[in-house]
Amino acid sequence: NVQASYERGGGILSVAGKLDWPRLLEQVTELFDDWSAVPREPLTTTSPLGGYEYIEFDSSQTQIAVAYPSVPYAHPDYFQARGAVGILSDGMSSRLFTEVREKRGLCYTVYASCHSLRDQGSVLCYAGTSTERSQETLDVLLAELRRLPDGVEPAELQRLKARIKSSLIMQQESSASRSYAMASDWYHLGRVLTMDEVSSRIDALSCDTINDYLRRNPPQDFCVVTLGEKPLEVQLGVS
Repeated sequence: NVQASYERGGGILSVAGKLDWPRLLEQVTELFDDWSAVPREPLTTTSPLGGYEYIEFDSSQTQIAVAYPSVPYAHPDYFQARGAVGILSDGMSSRLFTEVREKRGLCYTVYASCHSLRDQGSVLCYAGTSTERSQETLDVLLAELRRLPDGVEPAELQRLKARIKSSLIMQQESSASRSYAMASDWYHLGRVLTMDEVSSRIDALSCDTINDYLRRNPPQDFCVVTLGEKPLEVQLGVS
């Protein structure tokens, strides 16, 4: 519940930009010095549940969500997982954008992203489409997920690395983005990664390392949720 999960203990304050450090410390002390942590039991986790859930909703649109297990941010293989999802969904040359939107015109929005808690990770996928095209949209989306372990190509990886590095450069121009990244690193890792560390991990990505990760961690155990006028047919499993 909210009272048990959202409390002041363990809060992280991250700031970035041109600031007066002594004045900042003074303000933080003034505002938060009376905060005290409330002891609480560790959260219990459960194994991810696959399957299909349909939510009936009177609409001309169908919302499609697919999730499957992955590795958390602190895991040694995280950047391999991030690379694999990037091949799926980073940019207009990504597989989901190309296959679902550009080639077939099934929807306007389709994407996949990594989601991480401290000790659990997942990949979350979304597509919004018309009722008439919803079944094909889901079929193509799942087909692309299942095709991923067949391997990524050098050209795909080259484009992905360029996009990630460009976004890192832009991130340095935004105090909000930088402070968010620092807070996330501190929460998951207990320290802040330097830009050189992040850049070196991106440089270390290769088709071999990503494909090896995908062989060991193929997209599977899908949890599919759709919201719309009618349920869809869902073929779960790896193949």
